[in-house]
Amino acid sequence: MDQRIADPSIVNGRPEGTAPRRIAGEKIRKDHVPRGILCMVLATMLFAIASALTKWLVGIYPVGEVVFARSLASFVVCAAVMLPMTGFAVYATRRPRDHLARGLSQATSQTLFALAFTLMPLAGAVSINFSAPLFAALVSIVWLKERTSAARWAALLTGFVGVLIVARPGASAFSLGALFALGNAVLYGSVTVAVRGMSKTESANTLMIWQLTTLAFLHSFLLLFGWRRPEPVDAVMMLGSGFANAIGQYFWTQALHLAPATAVAPFYYLMLVWAIGFGFFVWGDVPSAGLLVGSAIVVASGFFLFWREARLQGAIAAASRAPGKTRDF
Repeated sequence: MDQRIADPSIVNGRPEGTAPRRIAGEKIRKDHVPRGILCMVLATMLFAIASALTKWLVGIYPVGEVVFARSLASFVVCAAVMLPMTGFAVYATRRPRDHLARGLSQATSQTLFALAFTLMPLAGAVSINFSAPLFAALVSIVWLKERTSAARWAALLTGFVGVLIVARPGASAFSLGALFALGNAVLYGSVTVAVRGMSKTESANTLMIWQLTTLAFLHSFLLLFGWRRPEPVDAVMMLGSGFANAIGQYFWTQALHLAPATAVAPFYYLMLVWAIGFGFFVWGDVPSAGLLVGSAIVVASGFFLFWREARLQGAIAAASRAPGKTRDF
């Protein structure tokens, strides 16, 4: 999926283990927490709507067609807003290979997520999607050799137990759908770690325009595996899914701009509430005890990791303001 997932290793846009820097003469930005929370809530509603539309459409049309239409619509919205302001200079980069690799990974993850919708309830797929920050943290430990603690390992293991409860190994169709959703989470979590490094040299606009361009291009090849002329209403729904996702990303970005990540990120998990609601009223999916318990464990683990990293950033910032004092984190 395109939607962003709160990465517990990034707080207020800073990589883990780094203190905030104050540039000389920089004006301190005033936070607007209520507005930030409102933007995050709107983002989750739009992301849930986009996911619900995708699930509805993949039950009628080939998955590749639905995914391509969604990516194309998101790209059109982004380009229409961004290019008049920046021109094609926004594509300027010294890391085209990294952008293409990131796009390929996300194109694959989104396709897997759409496939999951064909085999399992909306809320279940969304819940497993929330495990992406857990995989991001795991990749950071294994790949980037980041130091970790027993508490972090405990949170990761607990979160993975929650995923297993939601996935219900042994329930054939549900398990296969969960496997697709899990593949999406693993790939998305890995991309999150990669983007952390890319954000040091690439602007947010460059990252987004490259992402949406490569997604639309790569997903176009899925049309080779099947295409069916959509009914007018369904075509509007396909494009509406992409529009909702693009506008959701705007509100998500605004939320993090208006308020600290620690204030707004927890509200991202409201997306699960909307997903359960859509699943119940549209498809009649009654959430099972396993889904509710497993989802609660996954969300709690992700939130704990985020809270822990937020405290770590605060401690690092405090230590940086006290010269001569060092502390092992």
